[in-house]
Amino acid sequence: MSTFDNATTDRPIGLTAPSGIDRAAHHRLDEAWLSAAWSHPTTRVFVVSGGQVLIDDTDDGTELVMTPAFEAPVTETHRYFLGTDADGVSYFALQKDTLPGRMDQSARPAGLREAGLLLGPRDAALMVHAVALENWQRLHRFCSRCGERTVIAAAGHIRRCPACGAEHYPRTDPAVIMLVTDDQDRALLGRQVHWPEGRFSTLAGFVEPGESIEQSVAREVFEEAGITVGEVEYVASQPWPFPSSLMLGFMARASTFDINVDGEEIEEARWFSREELTAAFESGEILPPFGISIAARLIELWYGKPLPKPVRAGA
Repeated sequence: MSTFDNATTDRPIGLTAPSGIDRAAHHRLDEAWLSAAWSHPTTRVFVVSGGQVLIDDTDDGTELVMTPAFEAPVTETHRYFLGTDADGVSYFALQKDTLPGRMDQSARPAGLREAGLLLGPRDAALMVHAVALENWQRLHRFCSRCGERTVIAAAGHIRRCPACGAEHYPRTDPAVIMLVTDDQDRALLGRQVHWPEGRFSTLAGFVEPGESIEQSVAREVFEEAGITVGEVEYVASQPWPFPSSLMLGFMARASTFDINVDGEEIEEARWFSREELTAAFESGEILPPFGISIAARLIELWYGKPLPKPVRAGA
């Protein structure tokens, strides 16, 4: 259940809006149905390559470049069924080494960080599904049990090993992302070592084996900033296929307040009041997190209004 309750939360978190797409997983093993769906004149197909797709600006907004199946590039195996909509239209993604050219030159390649801010809910959902599958497919071509090359099954959602019979499924790594506040209701923001100067955001990290998500929040905050947290409250989640994460968003209350950064992942961390953060935004001292990330929404929940748009891309 989301605890967002102010004016900044009227819109859904990026990549989580209701899409109208039914993933229709029961069809993935039905080769006859998939073949018929692929051949249907209403079916729409787009290409994904290296995490990018083609998008196009139209009078109705930015859209994925999709074609009927009979106009799609040829691929023998890397054809992924993504689902159907309320009108019965089926959607497929094709994984290719390169994106196709466009005769009209109006389309452009875009990754999810850009396209996710521009596409409507249906197209954003289709893209995040396709990008996640492509990432997994590229990184898991061999069986983790015996080392044999695996083959694609279930319309892109399983890889089977012909040698030992193992089945491998797309992996999603749980990660926690949290806005920590103190007894003065200041927010703790940090800057990773590889970020541009001035880019600050929430703390985050991966859940470790045998660990609850609440334990992970406490461990990551202490490891990165030397802060102990007590109360931890779940807010919302966000798919984040860079390459395979599910971000679990939290608000956490600090019980200690002296910052001691690890120096390896987090180079700098600071407590900000709302007034201090506003002044830092206005002066350009602080750059806000990238708008598609749940990090921006966690900060907005505390900040009480939308963050200024970042002047250059970040995370």
